[in-house]
Amino acid sequence: MSTQSQDIRSEVLQILQCFQLSEDKLKDISDALEKEFVRGLGKDTQEAASVKMLPTFIVDTPDGTEKGDFLALDVGGTNLRVHHVHVDKELTTESEEEKIPEEKMTGRGDDLFDFIVDKISAFIDSQKLKDQVLPLGFTFSFPCQQKAIDKSILIRWTKGFSCSGVDGKDVVQLLKEAVDRKQGFKMGPVSVVNDTAATLMSCIYRNKKCDIGLIVGTGTNACFMEDMRNVQCVDCEDGQMCINTEWGAFGEEGSLKDVQTDFDIEVDKKSNNPGVHIFEKMISGLYLGEIVRVVLVKLTEDELLFGGQISDKFRPSVLRVLKTPSQFKTEFISEIEEQDKGPENTVEILNKLGLDFSRDLGRDWVEENVKIIRWVCKTISTRAAHLCAAAVTTIAMRIYANRIYANRGEKSTADRNITVGVDGTVYKKHPNFKKELEAMVQQLAPELHITFQDSEDGSGTGAALTAAVVQRLQNKKAEHDKREERGNGGSTSL
Repeated sequence: MSTQSQDIRSEVLQILQCFQLSEDKLKDISDALEKEFVRGLGKDTQEAASVKMLPTFIVDTPDGTEKGDFLALDVGGTNLRVHHVHVDKELTTESEEEKIPEEKMTGRGDDLFDFIVDKISAFIDSQKLKDQVLPLGFTFSFPCQQKAIDKSILIRWTKGFSCSGVDGKDVVQLLKEAVDRKQGFKMGPVSVVNDTAATLMSCIYRNKKCDIGLIVGTGTNACFMEDMRNVQCVDCEDGQMCINTEWGAFGEEGSLKDVQTDFDIEVDKKSNNPGVHIFEKMISGLYLGEIVRVVLVKLTEDELLFGGQISDKFRPSVLRVLKTPSQFKTEFISEIEEQDKGPENTVEILNKLGLDFSRDLGRDWVEENVKIIRWVCKTISTRAAHLCAAAVTTIAMRIYANRIYANRGEKSTADRNITVGVDGTVYKKHPNFKKELEAMVQQLAPELHITFQDSEDGSGTGAALTAAVVQRLQNKKAEHDKREERGNGGSTSL
């Protein structure tokens, strides 16, 4: 390796150093998140907390006795999914998926909900369910203040959505109004859930011991069953309730300023929601590609990337491409980091971007630049995994503390076992994210045994299972009320 190449690598590594977080720093982040959890659960502090710890009104999980047919609707990313789920000893699912047009994501709220209802109606027709009135599990994966299992108020849009007329409104009511406008079908009772809660419910159906629902995809979030004694904003102290942490907003209060790089700040400023969801913008698929892009621009401008003997010919065209927002997609990171085909994938991606990154430029020159690009991708994806690990550790330690409390201070080996159900493209499709996440969780919480379980279409089946659990609880309550009524009647006749 030439002295010039060594100097370039040294400068690149120095620039990337700001993304590398020590174990102590990650523990500090975990501690800061725990403080925000406590604020979010407090009656007098929730409003000011960045992490809202929103009650979901899910107070029970699948026990295996649920039966019936249910519809499920998943809205929370770039795709709309509709499912018909039959629940018995096993789950059977029929599904359809369609990309949500950008004009629906950014236009009028009524237009978005009309689009959704049109797709549900077409799906019901295709499944020959028109004559049935089925309960609906509605996964709506945006920050919402849930007032009941069938009432959820949108706090704000994220993930590229910005529809007018929806903020501060009940999304279930907006869905019902669209159904009334379209008059294409009759809708049964609605159970609205976040994608994290749906993931948790789906995983619990397959593994009764699942404790945390985690999403690392377009956005990131997590939920868990919290002791009601800690949930001050709900007037009940018995049992547990699933809490939607909305941890993507962590950092809005300033606790991540010392780890937020200049590159993160640039991405945040140019996003459609600057100043909010700071944690999510360091981890999720909507932003990782953009962070890589701005780093590549910096390296190119400093002539550490795409420089050298052909700088005058090549570098200006590279900058024109890289300075286009959203040009470098997060999926490219996964392809570039593939162990076997990463270098070839990198060249192919750059050629697709119009950079004519061919072997004609010189083998050594190509290999050196490919190596730098792979360093950038690995550094930024690893930081995302480590930040996620710090947050998972926060929840796991909280669950463990609740178990010790329930056992009156006694600790057991079984109480140390925590299972995390996970969904999302970043977790599932990135070649190294899962490994980096699991390894760092083990470092941060060596006293616990934390395992990860892949969710199988959690947002769809989990929403249907939530509706099934709600139906089971309602049926149980109706039977109890009937017995009470018969008992009171008999008593009066005497």
